[in-house]
Amino acid sequence: MSLAAVVFDWGGTLTEPLEPLIGREDVWRNAARNLLPEREGEFVEELIAAEERLWEISRTEHRSSSLADLFAHAAQALEVEIEETVIEEATRSQLDLYLPHIAHDPDATKVLSALRDSGLRIGLLSNTLWPGSFHDQLLERDGLAELIDVRLYTSELHHTKPHPKVFEEVLRRLEVEDPSEAVFVGDRPWDDIYGAKRAGLRTVLRPSPTVPDYDVEPDAVIHDLPSLLEVVDAWR
Repeated sequence: MSLAAVVFDWGGTLTEPLEPLIGREDVWRNAARNLLPEREGEFVEELIAAEERLWEISRTEHRSSSLADLFAHAAQALEVEIEETVIEEATRSQLDLYLPHIAHDPDATKVLSALRDSGLRIGLLSNTLWPGSFHDQLLERDGLAELIDVRLYTSELHHTKPHPKVFEEVLRRLEVEDPSEAVFVGDRPWDDIYGAKRAGLRTVLRPSPTVPDYDVEPDAVIHDLPSLLEVVDAWR
């Protein structure tokens, strides 16, 4: 079979496990102190509720949202207006909390380099509320950004995985016309494997014990990134 590209999920696939990083309430309390300190307790509750609502919309309707959307939803629930500049500052503060806690898989650099050296294009497609610039900052910090040809984040798209549009978009930007010439690697059976298979890509599952199961059969299963090289070589 002919292969042209490998597309990766981000969290839990190219990174070390992301949960638990920081206590959920601590994260939203930090945001509340920046956004609405005079009603901190109420705002924390609304931020938690807004997060749950937006992820539920992602799961059921596959519509995307951003961290700024989350802040706006919580503010609307309390019938308050928050200036855009304050939201931008709160977003930066929120993301700064995570920086020391996120690490990429130590094998990511050599695996991505090996795939590129073999002539494959590399893509990234992540379901996220965070702005793409934050993900890019992390990838650049760890020397991965230059190894990824196309990086897409659903916070900057209309849909989330498993909607076929997001898979079509990453393939379009990778200039891959035939989906069967691309491989998707992810840790989520529903978002990643089901979504990519429905869009016509080959699929590789990297299982995680913290991710809900789903009745879908990936084309291959790996338990570490280096094993992906053997799978891709066999398919080629």
